[in-house]
Amino acid sequence: MKTQAEAPTALFDVVKQVFSVVFVVAAVAAFYYFSEAIPLVYRVIGLLIVVLAVVGLMLTTDIGKSVWLFILEAKQEVRKVIWPTREETMRTTLLVFAMVTIVGLILWFLDMFLFWGVRLLTGQGG
Repeated sequence: MKTQAEAPTALFDVVKQVFSVVFVVAAVAAFYYFSEAIPLVYRVIGLLIVVLAVVGLMLTTDIGKSVWLFILEAKQEVRKVIWPTREETMRTTLLVFAMVTIVGLILWFLDMFLFWGVRLLTGQGG
């Protein structure tokens, strides 16, 4: 019985992931290292190019493909959502504000009553 723990491409995926991290760290280090020699706009463009290349490299791995599929499926699910109308949103928001105000007042009166009771029991007030 032969069982293979890892697919042959899994090692290549790990190598891609390690190189991706190394490239991003090198790009960030270069961004700060050349801060006085190269204008900011060129450093930002260079950093963005490296990050886009790393994202492209990561999308060729199994993990990257599964993340991309997850994003596409999430996008499809968002299209299925029935969003509330403006009127429903306003009504719900106002209801939440009203309930927060009512509960706040109830808690304030309860606190005042308990404070009065404790002062009365301890003899600090009359």
